Amino acid sequence: MKHLISTDQLDREQAIELLDQASEISRLNEESTRKFPTLQGKTVVTLFFENSTRTRISFELAAKRLSADVINFTAESSALTKGENLKDTAQTLEALGADALVMRHPSSGAAFSLANSNWTSASVINAGDGTNQHPTQALLDALSLRQGFGLPDGSGLDGKKILIIGDIVHSRVAKSNIDLLSKLGATVELAGPGSFAPGSKYANLDMALEIDPDAVMMLRVQKERMNQPLLPSDKEYSKLWGLSESRVKKIPDSLILHPGPMNRGLEISSYAAESENSMVLKQVKNGLAIRMAVLSRVLGGRRETE
Repeated sequence: MKHLISTDQLDREQAIELLDQASEISRLNEESTRKFPTLQGKTVVTLFFENSTRTRISFELAAKRLSADVINFTAESSALTKGENLKDTAQTLEALGADALVMRHPSSGAAFSLANSNWTSASVINAGDGTNQHPTQALLDALSLRQGFGLPDGSGLDGKKILIIGDIVHSRVAKSNIDLLSKLGATVELAGPGSFAPGSKYANLDMALEIDPDAVMMLRVQKERMNQPLLPSDKEYSKLWGLSESRVKKIPDSLILHPGPMNRGLEISSYAAESENSMVLKQVKNGLAIRMAVLSRVLGGRRETE
């Protein structure tokens, strides 16, 4: 696997192999914070054209934990502000010896275009492109679900019912999860207001929770991707679709996930985010393990236990 652009390119077996490798890495990370020599001599560039905190830091830490050299490239401080295009930037980084480009871009399809161009021979990892895909987020969500359900390595998510709630139409996280979780055997249900979740069968979150999901994944309302306001008001959205304390108590056995950043008080309450069934911090930890596994896989590194 030279590139990771989309969950579409992974079949069930490949996805489980990545989850298993990340699970192994996660156990090793719990035991020690030492570095592994897996990618010693390799150079990883984080190429971010959109603001990011947890994803960028997670990739940087993952590369450093694998002993790679890391270059942090941000569009605001680069020649791109002076008119340089993506091709020129990629070729410059190629000349500097980049082995992997971890890219986030506001345009859907940008990572695919870069990976399939002749501008660079580096591996390309999609860290989020527009409203299209975010494959490592879906992988870390799947790993968090598998752990939360107490399933062993080698398992999928067969028979589990996952409810994804909120701004589906603008969410690359939702699109990646719908594909990946389905491949792993889960049943994925979608819910949200009509402008966010076309075809949703539910008028509000209370109705959606009646399906008794094994896990609920709350999505951030992405106002920055809307050409026009699609919500009457934040208050009304929270009333109809926010995961409040009272709603959490209706699903006492359901896991709660959120890809972050969270709008507390809008799509999720502090009670929900900090409840005993919340996987939010587990998702952050698993982000490091998944990204270590992906970097190791695309760059042909040794397994961390070798």
